[in-house]
Amino acid sequence: MVKIPSRLVVFFLSLLFFLILITFFTYNQNHIALPYDSALSSVTYDLETPDPTVEPLTTLPLKPPLSSIIANNANHIKKRNNIGLAKARAAIRRAIQTRNFTSSKKEIFVPRGCIYRNAYAFHQSHIEMLKRFKVWTYKEGEPPLVHDGPMASIYGIDGHFMTEVENRSSPFWAGHPEEAHVFMLPISVVNIVKYLYHPLTTFSRGQFKRVTTDYTNIIARKYPYFNRSRGADHFLASCHDWAPDISRGTNGKVLFKNLIKVICNANTSKGFNPAKDVSIPEMSLLGFELTSSGQDPNHRSILAFFAGGVHGSIGKILLKHWKDKDEEVKVYEYLPKDLDYHDLMRSSKFCLCPSGYEVASPRLVEAINTGCVPVIVSDHYQLPFSDVLDWSKFSLHIPSERIPEIKTILKNVTHARYLKLQKRVMQVQRHFMLNHPAKPFDVFHMILHSIWLRRLNIKLPSIDIQ
Repeated sequence: MVKIPSRLVVFFLSLLFFLILITFFTYNQNHIALPYDSALSSVTYDLETPDPTVEPLTTLPLKPPLSSIIANNANHIKKRNNIGLAKARAAIRRAIQTRNFTSSKKEIFVPRGCIYRNAYAFHQSHIEMLKRFKVWTYKEGEPPLVHDGPMASIYGIDGHFMTEVENRSSPFWAGHPEEAHVFMLPISVVNIVKYLYHPLTTFSRGQFKRVTTDYTNIIARKYPYFNRSRGADHFLASCHDWAPDISRGTNGKVLFKNLIKVICNANTSKGFNPAKDVSIPEMSLLGFELTSSGQDPNHRSILAFFAGGVHGSIGKILLKHWKDKDEEVKVYEYLPKDLDYHDLMRSSKFCLCPSGYEVASPRLVEAINTGCVPVIVSDHYQLPFSDVLDWSKFSLHIPSERIPEIKTILKNVTHARYLKLQKRVMQVQRHFMLNHPAKPFDVFHMILHSIWLRRLNIKLPSIDIQ
């Protein structure tokens, strides 16, 4: 028996181990897989402007190149999203054609009745939204100018909406931007005005426009998503009167041309586009408190009610014609201390909701939540959720030139018609309630659904990331 020297054994074992190690390393280099959840969700890749100080990936023994894998993942996800949107559109069309509701044991509410333009379409669209819709919020910036907003004011819907969108437990939260169908610019117009214009010495929109433009340009340079769609799948949500002005400056006209503006000040005479933009309700919020429904409709003793200061030309005309002039049409500028505002709404058949300095008014939601039929006194106002709700079935609209005829118009509403209108007001309350966390068909879901409908109409160009 030949005795092999121990040093030779060690040498061969070392050589074998080294060959195994090389084989293993080479195998793994040639079979790289980047699982989406673990790899891409934790790293931000600038896919358009690679760092010139880094050696190009093509010189490394990587098959396929990392950039190609990222591009393939992006295209795969986009294709999956497009297929999902196509399925959603088909399901909505099918619901319209068959006039059927998709049944689900989990559902606690199914929209029915004439207050909806098409209850079948709305129901199916809401189901598809819950199933598929994902929203990405850009992380850049710090509060209070971004990622923050008021929770208790007439602009309170801003803070609540932003909080819900950025909630990681929300079914709409996107874990990575490639998952998203839409992108939110988390800019707070209210806080920009509050902190940059305090004390308020000028009404110039210059500072406000520069902040919003600069933030969006940072996003557009850092990520491919804004430029990819030219902003068409991006939105900014704000209830502040200044919000529409972001696209009125020289730079903003180009940058925000396609942006979905989710705003309260939905004035069609000043650039609001109902086909692209979203009208949201102005809500006077004290925490989460909203007033409750009022008296039985058969026992409401006041024909019409309004109380408020002079805010804009329409309010001025209303006070001129009706302030302290009629026992049935009770119009106050300053409510006497012995009277309660919400008690009067709960005791009124009709609540006058005139536009203020801008078209929106918190009285609209106050009327609905007190079971008072809203009388919308405005011009050029695109009402919230009009793509789903038929406002003519639960409210009245009086143009500003007919303010002197208010009593005559309301007296001509028969009691039977009033009862129908009031019953439908009670039906629509669900869509103007604020919940935390949000619940299906509440005001948060209604706002998001309006954005979802607009996203269904957007066709994005194909991704080409090299």
